[in-house]
Amino acid sequence: MTVRRLHNTCLLRPEDIEPSRPDFRVLGVFNPGAVLRGDDVMLMVRVAEAPAEIREGHVALPRWDSEVGLTVDWLAEDAIEPQDPRALRIKADRKLRLTTVSHLRVLRCPGGREVAEEVARFLPAHEHEEYGVEDPRIVAIDERFHFTYVAVSEHGAATALASTEDFRMYERRGIIFPPENKDVVLFPGRIGGEHVALHRPNPRMHFSAPGMWLAHSSDLLRWGGHKPLHAGTAPWETGRIGAGPPPIATPRGWLEIYHGMTFTDAPGVVGAYSAGLLLLDAEEPARVLYRAREPILTPETPFELEGFVPSVVFPTGIVRRDDILQVYYGAADTAVGLVELSLEELLALTD
Repeated sequence: MTVRRLHNTCLLRPEDIEPSRPDFRVLGVFNPGAVLRGDDVMLMVRVAEAPAEIREGHVALPRWDSEVGLTVDWLAEDAIEPQDPRALRIKADRKLRLTTVSHLRVLRCPGGREVAEEVARFLPAHEHEEYGVEDPRIVAIDERFHFTYVAVSEHGAATALASTEDFRMYERRGIIFPPENKDVVLFPGRIGGEHVALHRPNPRMHFSAPGMWLAHSSDLLRWGGHKPLHAGTAPWETGRIGAGPPPIATPRGWLEIYHGMTFTDAPGVVGAYSAGLLLLDAEEPARVLYRAREPILTPETPFELEGFVPSVVFPTGIVRRDDILQVYYGAADTAVGLVELSLEELLALTD
């Protein structure tokens, strides 16, 4: 049940972005947060880099050091166990390491369909960001732009919060969901006097299908009232599930485009990522009013099917222009895609 793509393009590729240093290379630019600022769309994109140097018999493990910036640990190939393109395990201590290190770059996009200029960079700055900052989601609340992002370190993948007024100066608010928790998305405004967020716990012991949860806060920093919202039940979402861009307020309720991954136990293989649709009650977002049983977006274009991680459509940013939703997504963990959808057509699915 894929929906009609009114406009679809590959907005940004790795070759469009300069690496942080001449001795590094950009492997992916993807999973962008997006928000409307005036007439421009501000994109905050994840840039994944790795050393350009190749040493025979060794693997490069990049990380961010607060004193020297980008640095690299070189390990012998027989000291590691590959997991998938994104990570490997060190045999000696059984710990995971990422094969790339990420930071965020802010790009201005007039009309939302083309990139005009780079505005700023948001770099790792703390111990809990040693292995990178990833996958921002942006909302406007109380005349500031707030964004959640994944902070990765030897402690795991946590979610942190930051805010800005101009996308040049940032206030870091610290970790708001400890490891392992990702895909934290804020609702754009208070509901019943409280802030609300979607989040995705990732426990090691899987007693149930992967799922999204809902949480409440009075100040965006301390979160409670946790409730399970939706667990993956269809084949396309049984491997992993999580929020996509921030929910959109509609006359029928909150419209949330989320992601799901097909389950696979094939060694070194990542399942396909697609986008689904939820409609949540306007006053009680823990109530699911509608769920599309089939994905609304699946990998189908060459830039979605081929890349660092093949067959990925991973929505993370959304901008509404009257009836048109501009949805920004990571494609194959390599590029930024833009698809425009009709809000009217999406709401018609919920009839």
